[in-house]
Amino acid sequence: MGDSKSSLVFLVLLLIVLFSGTSSDAHYLSYNFTIDPQPRDDQPWCEVQGEVDQKVFLSYDCGTAKINYLSPLGEEVKRMSAWETQTHTLRDTGDLLQEQMPDVTPEKHTDKGPLTLQARMTCWHEDNGHTSAFWESGFNGQLCLLFDLENGHWTMVHPGGRQMREKWENDRAVMDFFKKVSMGECRAWLQAFLVRWEKMLKTSAPPTTVPATVQPTAPASNRITEIVLVVLAIFVILSIIAWILFKKRRQCFQEA
Repeated sequence: MGDSKSSLVFLVLLLIVLFSGTSSDAHYLSYNFTIDPQPRDDQPWCEVQGEVDQKVFLSYDCGTAKINYLSPLGEEVKRMSAWETQTHTLRDTGDLLQEQMPDVTPEKHTDKGPLTLQARMTCWHEDNGHTSAFWESGFNGQLCLLFDLENGHWTMVHPGGRQMREKWENDRAVMDFFKKVSMGECRAWLQAFLVRWEKMLKTSAPPTTVPATVQPTAPASNRITEIVLVVLAIFVILSIIAWILFKKRRQCFQEA
């Protein structure tokens, strides 16, 4: 009986170690762009929502350059000398997406009402120092296309992204812009943010969020890591249970 308790204690400790190391120090920064070619009088043609680790910290109107700081995280941005440069980059990205919209809009658009383009740029920094980035894009909240900049792979997740993929995959200027902003500037922003934010991220609760433009997608490497850890944990559990049962059975035979 004592051996069984020791084994179970070992199992609990092992699981704690495994799951406590699933990137507690990993962080990601996302900017969600919504491009509306036919905005109403009181609506922006381009709106950007910034979030870090699923916590929204600001919204930005590309046209008026108006910024709404939505949490203490956002208030910290005001004190950063690099923020003005970031707003220029966000505006340039909005301009690019607006220019591209006529060429990437699906030919067969049957939905009623105007079509809006959404794009989500995400860069992340893992606890092991690895960094990467990806872009998601779609229409009217429907994710259509995913571009992983780490391996240069395009994934079409909805037929509406076919024209978008064909256009951007063969447009060197657009590709270079996406890489420059996400693999260069976004990662630099995230590192600068974390200097001010790391303690706040561990203690602050998520603020009330605006509905995401394109549904957030966790970094693929994080999902793979979690799956591997779950499979490993299950294997360990089954192995220990089998070992305990085997030992008890052998003990019974010896006593008999």
